[in-house]
Amino acid sequence: MANAPKPTTVKKESSTASNLFATLTIPICIIIGICIFKFIFGDRGNFVDGGDPDLHETMPKVGNYMGMAYKGGFIVPVLLGMFLMVIVFSIERFIVISKATGKAGLDSFVKKIQSLLNSNNIEAAMAECDKQQGSVANVIKSGLKKYREMEVEPNMDTDQKCLAIQKDIEEATTLEMPMLEQNLTVIATLVSVGTLTGLLGTVTGMIKAFGGLANSGAPDQAALATGISEALINTATGIGTSTFAIIMYNILTSKIDKLTYAIDEAGFSIIQTYASTHK
Repeated sequence: MANAPKPTTVKKESSTASNLFATLTIPICIIIGICIFKFIFGDRGNFVDGGDPDLHETMPKVGNYMGMAYKGGFIVPVLLGMFLMVIVFSIERFIVISKATGKAGLDSFVKKIQSLLNSNNIEAAMAECDKQQGSVANVIKSGLKKYREMEVEPNMDTDQKCLAIQKDIEEATTLEMPMLEQNLTVIATLVSVGTLTGLLGTVTGMIKAFGGLANSGAPDQAALATGISEALINTATGIGTSTFAIIMYNILTSKIDKLTYAIDEAGFSIIQTYASTHK
């Protein structure tokens, strides 16, 4: 029990760092999105005759997608910021999950542990965990330590010892694994928010389009075309952002599920080995 506060403190520090990362990343991505929109998409070179892109009558060059995106209006830089958030948080999660996996391949590591357990070589299995490092190895090593403690425990029967090992593995998993899912909520939120923000841009664009039709006399064709273009650009950007967020979220959750399965598989092997060798 003397060692219990240490991992808890580490997790609190990691959680604080992760929260700080998210707090800084979100506004920075929005600012970068605005800069890309203003200085890259809004460059005069993207428009006919190098005209002022903020003027209503200035049109983007034919086939120039950056100029078209600039004409999408003020919602586009927000969507760009969201797209950057998905990229940044996905990279950050990939790094965290990679560290949690450890140095060697997860499947080969679990097979090594199972092989060493079958030969009842607990010390070698713990040494393998030290070489592997990462969250998975930490959880398995915790179970192996409990395994060794139970071998010299005189006041419990085999079933009670197996339950104690299982509980220790579960507690170690509770400490190690939740950090892997942190910031995934941001990506999951962007799945919905990206679509809704794109829809908002669609609505504002259609309002401008119908405003062009509402003029007395001949409809303002430029306003109509600009409004429809704005609506479609925002729709495409919002759908693209949400699609990318869904793909990354599913990839990351599948990687976390694989880590969890590896822990469960190794933990089951530890308990079964103890039960079979201490009947």
